[in-house]
Amino acid sequence: MQDVQQIRNVVVLGHGNSGKSSLAEALLFTAGSLKRLGKVDDGTSSMDFEPEEIKRKISIATAFNHLSWKKNDVYLIDTPGDDNFFNETRFAAQVADSAVFTVGAVLGVRPQTEKFVDLVKEHNLSCLICVTKMDRERADFQKTVDGIRESTGLNPVVLYLPIGAEDSFRGVVDIVAGKALLFAEGGKVSVAEIPADLADEAQSLRENLMEYVAETQDELLEKFLEEGELTDEELTTGLAAAVRSGQIAPVCACASLTNLGSAVILDAIVGLLPSPDQRPARVGTNPKTGDMVERPGTADAPFSALVFKTMADPFAGRLTIFRVFSGTLKGDTFYNATKETAERFGQLFIMAGKEQKPVDEAVPGMVVAVAKLKETTTGDTLCVENNPVVYEAVQPLPTVIAYAVSAKKGDEEKLFSSITRLLDEDLTLKLTREQQTMESLISGVGQVHLEVVGEKIKRKFGVEMELRPPRVPYRETLKGKVTVQGRHKKQSGGRGQFGDCTIEMEPLPRGEHFQFVDKIVGGVIPQQYRPAVEKGILEAMDRGVIAGYPFVDLKVSLIDGSYHTVDSSEMAFKVAGSLAFKKGVVQASPVLLEPIMEVEVRVPKDFVGDVMGDLNSRRGRVLGMDSTPRYEVINAHVPMAEVLLYALDLTSMTGGRGTFLTKFSHYEEVPAMIAEKIIAAYKDTAEE
Repeated sequence: MQDVQQIRNVVVLGHGNSGKSSLAEALLFTAGSLKRLGKVDDGTSSMDFEPEEIKRKISIATAFNHLSWKKNDVYLIDTPGDDNFFNETRFAAQVADSAVFTVGAVLGVRPQTEKFVDLVKEHNLSCLICVTKMDRERADFQKTVDGIRESTGLNPVVLYLPIGAEDSFRGVVDIVAGKALLFAEGGKVSVAEIPADLADEAQSLRENLMEYVAETQDELLEKFLEEGELTDEELTTGLAAAVRSGQIAPVCACASLTNLGSAVILDAIVGLLPSPDQRPARVGTNPKTGDMVERPGTADAPFSALVFKTMADPFAGRLTIFRVFSGTLKGDTFYNATKETAERFGQLFIMAGKEQKPVDEAVPGMVVAVAKLKETTTGDTLCVENNPVVYEAVQPLPTVIAYAVSAKKGDEEKLFSSITRLLDEDLTLKLTREQQTMESLISGVGQVHLEVVGEKIKRKFGVEMELRPPRVPYRETLKGKVTVQGRHKKQSGGRGQFGDCTIEMEPLPRGEHFQFVDKIVGGVIPQQYRPAVEKGILEAMDRGVIAGYPFVDLKVSLIDGSYHTVDSSEMAFKVAGSLAFKKGVVQASPVLLEPIMEVEVRVPKDFVGDVMGDLNSRRGRVLGMDSTPRYEVINAHVPMAEVLLYALDLTSMTGGRGTFLTKFSHYEEVPAMIAEKIIAAYKDTAEE
């Protein structure tokens, strides 16, 4: 059995192009888990191996691997940095014990960085900050650290001071040990004296570090105030405790593509980041009693785990990936407390890039996978049946963009079957049917997200997905009141058709749809034919009159008519009702209605003016604004037609820092000029 104290569970976080995957690759190579150092740009990275990732040179899905370093087992979870795949990162962060947080030395703190900082804080993760790409032109370590301190609230403390930058980056100063660590080819490190030009800065950083560490514990602070310093042992022990508690985020420097500094970072991971049993006990709920339950991260506690990802493997089938929080998993069964069912599995695996390696058991901190489970899905809690627990799982962020979807070459059944298979793997993907427009809609968190879905479907299932902006579910109604006659008379030699009705049409309040009132006095229309008039009107309302959209908010009163004893029938009166309705609409000031959405936009204060101006240009009405410590929340009513693809524009406007939610509010009349264009387009289509 693995010693839990020698396990580290680490999620690699950071904004896009900060070098996350390259760092993970270098760590694996230096530890001997990889025989060659792959590169993202060359498409040879072991962590970004899907064709869609190789094409775009970005991480799209969470990747997993494992390494051993100085008798410690490190489970690495590499996450996407692109906003389109942020849900992947959120699911991964919830099961980690600590984070390696990457910030590029050239770009520094980016707008998206704050999202990843939020994950660190939300899940109370111990954090090791890696300033990456120190060998690049314009790399600036101090500026990057200052940016982290000013904008993240992570309390960065320099632990390893870089020696040189750009082409001259060749090592770091270990502030605790008071030595220089010089980097050589293959990730090797040699010890040397601190360069003279860095000696004063290194001494100042050591004093600052000592003060930071002393302030985290009363005993250390008391000694520091009395003696003015701490021993190396006290400093090392106190530093590790401060990192585990989240009071300090130590900062390292590296250049992953040339594998400079990875060994130092591995030392920091195993020396400073917590093991599962050093983390607070995981809190869940007993599903039978509703009581709160704590599960310590020890091997002898009752087994519990959380499923945080499902993926399709071409050989193993559907893989269910989970992190063990407590206890030891052996054998071939576990209990799914969320679904209240037992599941049997075959082999346990640990993930190694695109490969799986079998293991006999799993202890706290391990990320493992099993294949072909029947009931278990992402978000489920696994445990022992006689001591159940359910953990709260992260829910996917709502979708923000939707397209009407169809198969490019008409193979609709194959396409929708393919999309359905991806829904288990990608919880951020939604497939719905819009009844009003009769379109199938595919929704995601961004344009790139849906493009990647299309590429996957084409590669895996051989069918091409075509996307187009969805139709707006406009409505038709009338503003005036009118009385009209509908008369249907047809002679065909034998029995003819005759139906005659007079109806009164008037608008109803918005949202009341339809009301039919029988005001016939006497037998001008026999009772058995009157429902047919209503049916004919309803069928005509579904098809619309002026632009082909359903008609709503209409009151119809049947006030008069006539019939023929031989030629009248339900069908004839149905046609007569339809004719009367169509004639009446034209005479009663028909208008188009459009759906108005309630929109909530969250943006940093710097973008409020731009966003509000943009909403106004979209015919929106700003209803009010609320403030949070970091964001302004703008509430507005905006026509649906103006926000169908709003996600793309908001991202561009705010540098990816703005988010929004929408929900249907009500219908309003379409402005005349816009309505004319919609009606004209309908007539052109009808004539074709």
